[in-house]
Amino acid sequence: MGFFYRHNIHPYTECLKRQEALQNYSEMADFRVIYQKGYDLEGFIQNVVFRESERCAWCYYDRLKSAALMAKRGKFDYFSTTLLYSKFQKHDMIKAIGEALGKSVGVPFFYNDFRAGWKEGIEESKRLGLYRQQYCGCIYSEKERFYKLDSKK
Repeated sequence: MGFFYRHNIHPYTECLKRQEALQNYSEMADFRVIYQKGYDLEGFIQNVVFRESERCAWCYYDRLKSAALMAKRGKFDYFSTTLLYSKFQKHDMIKAIGEALGKSVGVPFFYNDFRAGWKEGIEESKRLGLYRQQYCGCIYSEKERFYKLDSKK
């Protein structure tokens, strides 16, 4: 069972591309997905403004809390995150936040370092023709990925 968290993915068109890729993959791989309702851009920005250097911690917390609550509601044995697949994410922080939330919500967090399959995952997604994002999702990471200062100006 998958859960698509969407409030941190900017712009909205990127959110829709990622959702469509997951819908296509979930049909190919035959698993169900719960899609979060709404699109709380304002809530995301309000929670990280003036704390941009700590935005990842807040984002991890919010995403994992949503997943943990969904897991509790659905009576799942564990919850986890696809963030653990990325070599660009802060695994120690994700693990600590996930384990703390698991204890408070009452559903254990499943930690595994999925980065070992990172290259194979890229190749498989290309083979399947799936959309691959170029940044984590937040508006700040979008800027870091695409905006490069021109040293001549």
